[in-house]
Amino acid sequence: MKTTSFLARPRLFIKIAAIAAGSALAGAAALATYVAVAVLPDLPPLDALTDYRPRLPLRVYTADNVLIGEFGVERREFVPIASMPPVLRNAVLAIEDSRFYEHGGVDWRGAVRAVAVNTLRGRRAQGASTITMQVARTFLLTREKAFLRKLDEVALTYRIEERLSKDRILELYMNEINLGNRSYGFASAAQTYFGKTLQQLTLAEAAMLAGLPQSPEKANPIANRERAVRRQHAVLARMRDLGHIDEAQYAAALKEELRIRPRGSRFSSHADFAAEMVRQAVYAQYKDATYTRGLNVYTTLDSRQQEAAWRGLRRQVLDYEARHGYRGPEKRIALPRDEAERDEAIDDALDDVPFAIDLEPAVVLEASPQAVRVQLASGERTEIRGDGLRLVAAALKPGAADKLKLSPGAVVRVRRDERAPAGKPRWMLTQLPQVQAAMVVVDARDGAYRALVGGFDYHLAKFNHVTQAWRQPGSSIKPFVYSAALEKGLSPATLVNDTPFTVPAAVTGSQDWSPRNDNGYDGPVTMRAALARSKNVCSVRILQEVGPVEARDYLARFGFDPARHPANLTMVLGSGAATPAQLAAGYAVFANGGFRIEPYLIQRITDARGTVLAEASPRRAGEESERVLDERNAFVIDSMLREVVRAGTGAAAAQQLGRGDLAGKTGTTSDAFDGWFAGYAGNLVGVAWMGYDEPRSLGGREFGATLALPIWIETMRAALAGKPEYHRPVPAGLVQANGDWVYEEFAGQGGIAAIGFDGEPGALPVAAPADHQQGAAPAQGTQQQ
Repeated sequence: MKTTSFLARPRLFIKIAAIAAGSALAGAAALATYVAVAVLPDLPPLDALTDYRPRLPLRVYTADNVLIGEFGVERREFVPIASMPPVLRNAVLAIEDSRFYEHGGVDWRGAVRAVAVNTLRGRRAQGASTITMQVARTFLLTREKAFLRKLDEVALTYRIEERLSKDRILELYMNEINLGNRSYGFASAAQTYFGKTLQQLTLAEAAMLAGLPQSPEKANPIANRERAVRRQHAVLARMRDLGHIDEAQYAAALKEELRIRPRGSRFSSHADFAAEMVRQAVYAQYKDATYTRGLNVYTTLDSRQQEAAWRGLRRQVLDYEARHGYRGPEKRIALPRDEAERDEAIDDALDDVPFAIDLEPAVVLEASPQAVRVQLASGERTEIRGDGLRLVAAALKPGAADKLKLSPGAVVRVRRDERAPAGKPRWMLTQLPQVQAAMVVVDARDGAYRALVGGFDYHLAKFNHVTQAWRQPGSSIKPFVYSAALEKGLSPATLVNDTPFTVPAAVTGSQDWSPRNDNGYDGPVTMRAALARSKNVCSVRILQEVGPVEARDYLARFGFDPARHPANLTMVLGSGAATPAQLAAGYAVFANGGFRIEPYLIQRITDARGTVLAEASPRRAGEESERVLDERNAFVIDSMLREVVRAGTGAAAAQQLGRGDLAGKTGTTSDAFDGWFAGYAGNLVGVAWMGYDEPRSLGGREFGATLALPIWIETMRAALAGKPEYHRPVPAGLVQANGDWVYEEFAGQGGIAAIGFDGEPGALPVAAPADHQQGAAPAQGTQQQ
């Protein structure tokens, strides 16, 4: 049978073609009518683009302009297109829209190519959305995938191209696009992932950022480094193919080792507690606009002092933990034999443990007294030996208790050994601390906070111990009682009887009480020596001379709340309550010569354009209206506090810092529930504290000098670097008597030469130290060194 081809029947072909063309024209006409009638009138206005107001977060900076905090649903920093580095622009255009400057908004050629490639590969390998289409979708439409929504997108795309220049469209895209980890826009992403500005980016880094828009949450280098690297390689290859880079640049970028900032390390200076204080203060004034208006807050913090305080506190807390032993793994999991299943089990286990900066969670794979092999959350495996096992040595012994024992499946913490040689990282086994600590530095001239660390790790516990922790101050309160004694006619040369005695129940109102020394009894000592050696018995005798009620009221001039301090003899031993910030403000009065200051954190607030909205006007030392203490009193107490550091309980500070102008006082409360050191040099006042949130003993051999003083030393070493020693002139009205200073008016009357030797009111002599221990001890927080 003879067949006739379709093409051999021209009349039929022409007829079918005409029908098809007519149908297409009719369809196009119908579509055009629909677009004109139903789509264009309902398109959203372009105000969000033509009057672009980016949702900028609240940013918090130190006084020296280091970013320490950012608050907002979206992290974003607007950068004009002219300031975008060419390498980043080329990377973005190469992978997202290489014909951006050639097409009119919709790249039909690219769309046809994408359809062909996707058809051949049987999957969606290429997309057809241009940058302008993505801008339309991001600003004005939902991400719904439907034909009618696509019509809206195309129509908006052409309208945007009519109204805005190509550079403006690209500028909107590069500042608005989501790039993962709450980072919107490339400037924010550069900080999040690399800790860099856009101008500091290398080719390899720019390529990695350019690859993020496709899958910002699942394929960013923090969430999945492997996928992010694969995407980066695709960007680099495309840049090479388009001629943006040559073969040598391509090869070098592939080899470059990228240093990705870990989760929680977005900021180069650690000041989470201070940043949160700022957020609360700003929100109280600006409400929800706090997070979108682009406010910039400049604090009084010094980034160098802040970082030294943070590192010093963490080091001492971890050292304390090491001294007091390992508590065991955080939890245990079963490890499947199949490697893929085991990796999944480890990932699940480590996802559930609390995040802590520099204390990486890991799962033990193998354990012996010689080595422990672990797998980290990143998938990295490492073997820990030698000093890295010091904390857990007991847990590796064959007879270790079950709760301590390290075995496969144990969830542990590791940290990098700071002493390891550069380029040779070494891990150590550690544990999450239970103890807490605080460090604060205040400028005595105006109260400006220079450093503020409210706890070991903000991610673990957000309670700010600097401003919120009311703790018993121990003997760090003694200088204020000694200050009151100077106004009564006592002087540093006044002799105080350092022998046991008992205060009878008739005076205490409850039962007999005998103050105790932890460092023996020395008989007659000067008041200067009593403070330097932190003599409890002498301090109680001095308070008897002043009067508990009068001394309590006297504390108010330094900023303490009298209601939080008992009007009894235990007050001088620190049975009241104060915060580290309060104690710093109190010591500032001695440091600045007698003036009350109020600690403050916010220096100024500006809007996104730099307009100053608010600025601090602190009270400054030197304004006589703010004087709360006789200049002579401040001078004498200062000289006594210098003695504490020169030859008393704070001597380690002078030995390690090598300065002659250091002044301060240690504090250890009853049963070592709290350890303190409060002190200063020049204009800088620092207070360090350590203790448990639920008060309990820090250990029988722990004191303020072992707990808090090391934090203070490390912080003040950085704070005082390069600053000359300060030695204040002797104020008028002070004279020498009995080898020490005394007010001129008291010197003529002989002053009070001695107390506690006979006939003191309400005191019963005790024959031997053993007897006084039978008396009732004062409330928690009264023994002190």
